[in-house]
Amino acid sequence: DFPEWLPAPLNGILAILRNNDMLTWPEKIKFAIGLLPVIVRGQEYVEECDRVTWTEWLREHGIPERVNDEVFIAMSKALNFIDPDDISASVILVALNRFLQEKDGSKMAFLDGNPPERLCQPIVDYIEARGGQVLLKHPLRSIELNADGSVASFVVSNLKAAGTESVEKRMTADAYVSAIPVDLVKKLMPSEWRVSPYFSRLDSLVGVPVINVHLWFDRKLTDVDHLLFSRSPLLSVYADMSNACREYADDERSMLELVLAPAKDYIGRPDSEIVDATLKELEKLFPQHVGPRATEPATVRKAIVVQTPRSVYTTTKQLQPCRPTQKSPVPNFFLAGDYTMQMYLASMEGATLSGKLAAKAIANELSARGADAFSGAFEAAASVAVSGNGATSPKKSTSTPAPTAAAR
Repeated sequence: DFPEWLPAPLNGILAILRNNDMLTWPEKIKFAIGLLPVIVRGQEYVEECDRVTWTEWLREHGIPERVNDEVFIAMSKALNFIDPDDISASVILVALNRFLQEKDGSKMAFLDGNPPERLCQPIVDYIEARGGQVLLKHPLRSIELNADGSVASFVVSNLKAAGTESVEKRMTADAYVSAIPVDLVKKLMPSEWRVSPYFSRLDSLVGVPVINVHLWFDRKLTDVDHLLFSRSPLLSVYADMSNACREYADDERSMLELVLAPAKDYIGRPDSEIVDATLKELEKLFPQHVGPRATEPATVRKAIVVQTPRSVYTTTKQLQPCRPTQKSPVPNFFLAGDYTMQMYLASMEGATLSGKLAAKAIANELSARGADAFSGAFEAAASVAVSGNGATSPKKSTSTPAPTAAAR
């Protein structure tokens, strides 16, 4: 626990020193010494550590790998759904840096309801109240280019009721923002842009698979109101939402939300098989309620499994140079997403921050160039398209379907 009465980073240091359940005193001292550059140099040091994995960082500082088993397996899986042997040291250090630099950096919170209503709908309301428009069921199909490599339009499909034919339409704007996951950006990317290292380096960024399991039980399993970290080889983090979320509040029955990670071996398997594997792990966490030896057996009333083959980008080492800034070499095209350059890496917070940085990049262009802010050619284009009569014309790229991108 981080003592409330101490400021950062002293509260974090004291929390480490007081942890006698997981760390020995020699381990605490070595770990504290290893974190000194984080405290002194901050984000600069954190980003430099992208050259090694977290396990390699521990070895460099003489910290036994046993500490991984006690602490960092759970932490690395919670942060990026992969193990300490794979995750970049920068990711763990970003989290630790927040704990050390901000007094409330270790605190966690839940939405008080489901994300579409409590997170997405307020954003839609905000946009529409200011004259904007949010179009659902309009997936982005392709990006059309002008002859100079800049964006001419986004081609979207207007998906109608099931059984009816969708209608494609072109959307034009002064500036275009892609806020879709990196794997879909790569599929949609016009081939003309791949000559630029800015775009070609995206090939190194790949989404990590993850599975969410939601289980409703007929009795209470725990009264803990917090996000819980697991050292299980299958489970990452979990919470009893009947305690942590107002919408699911229930004094008599638990509703667990769990993250399976690493999930690559389970993606594509039947939901029933995934639920069975999850319950096997819960036998270890709640033996009195789950499994053949349960004295007060709980029954699953309902189960939902959500499989995401590609979620946030996989934060293995040496990927920082591959992450793009929000401003691209295409004057009227900007990127947002957790994979773009921002300090919170692959996370919801990182995605949110990237959106703010994309908006700032657009505002800076307007401020610096005025009416010409989004005009000009793609800076790294190898050639321009010219029609048969010598007049320039838009070029359409060929791409596979992807979820909706934002046109601004």
